[in-house]
Amino acid sequence: MKLLVRNLDRSTTEPEIKAIFEAFGEVQSCDLVMDKVSGESKGFGFVEMPAAGEAKAAMKDLNNKKIGANNIRVKKADNKI
Repeated sequence: MKLLVRNLDRSTTEPEIKAIFEAFGEVQSCDLVMDKVSGESKGFGFVEMPAAGEAKAAMKDLNNKKIGANNIRVKKADNKI
């Protein structure tokens, strides 16, 4: 299941996000969206977890949780073609 993680502190790194989600199970991929010009984080990213149950538990427990300076928002990512 692919999750959208929004409202990330701009200083949060991919390894930090991955570690947070690995507390709930296996993380298949973790991609932080970066600004092409500045090279800085855009404040959101995607985490993919192969087990739907683990992904749902992470989504439930981490949504609106304070990570760094911000309360992150976690929801199921829309499948766009």
